[in-house]
Amino acid sequence: MSSLLSYALPALGSYAMLSIFFLRRPRLLHTPWAPVFLPRLGAHRAGSGELLENTMEAMENSLAQRSDFLELDCQLTRDGVVVVSHDKNLSRQSGVNRDVSSLDFEELPLYKEELEVYFSPGRFAHGSDRHMVSLEDVFQRFPRMPMSVEIKEENEELINKIAGLVRHFDRNEITVWATEKSSVMKKCRAANPEMPFSFTIGRAIRLLLLYYLGLLPFASIPERFFFCFLPTIINRLIMRRSLIHHLEQRGVQVVFWCLNEESDFEVAYGLGASGVMTDYPTALRHYLDNHGGAAQAS
Repeated sequence: MSSLLSYALPALGSYAMLSIFFLRRPRLLHTPWAPVFLPRLGAHRAGSGELLENTMEAMENSLAQRSDFLELDCQLTRDGVVVVSHDKNLSRQSGVNRDVSSLDFEELPLYKEELEVYFSPGRFAHGSDRHMVSLEDVFQRFPRMPMSVEIKEENEELINKIAGLVRHFDRNEITVWATEKSSVMKKCRAANPEMPFSFTIGRAIRLLLLYYLGLLPFASIPERFFFCFLPTIINRLIMRRSLIHHLEQRGVQVVFWCLNEESDFEVAYGLGASGVMTDYPTALRHYLDNHGGAAQAS
């Protein structure tokens, strides 16, 4: 046993030192991704804390606050129109108990006059614009605005239509695939492999395991964005500045969501995040302007 330990301990020590060395200097092993855009300020559901979510009015407001990108979710109508909608069912948004897929685009109801902000319970958003919009209209209105498009289900028609719209409007570099499910992401990447994409939940778990095992410096990372849900206690415990620095050095941009308080902005940028996704772009813009762009997003 003692002879085994005499070999194992030095080997483990050397492995640990090598892992730490390359964790801090990943560019010695990997060519970093070139950033497609700088995501300091992301407007969640187009800024759903200030105006009704995913409306043109909310998007215009987010642009007025110099948001760097919009976060959107998409569904497909019965007549094949890609519509910007977080929910599959319209009950919460419109008070109509119908799925988006059961209606033609022209039949979609108006949003309610006020909507509770999901990540700020007890707060409500209002707006004069209550119309749901198509993704095509959004691309036409904001042709060079970066966007993250989340797909929630394995709907190949929806995925292929989004991929086609992105190509049609020449947005491959500034439109990000996002989904929680690896099976969905596989279909997204197949539909348009030129678009950057983010970590799924499964890939994020793998990333953390590799980091804590000391193997991350030696693993390939095809993702270019890591959208991390920061408010949960577990995520605040497991996310480390050294991990975020490693990802940034490899060109993976880390964005924490969905943060709506200044104290949360402080935590995110203190960890070294590239950016923050919020329901309140005006509040985050005010914070960034008063903190030097959060040191230009660290």
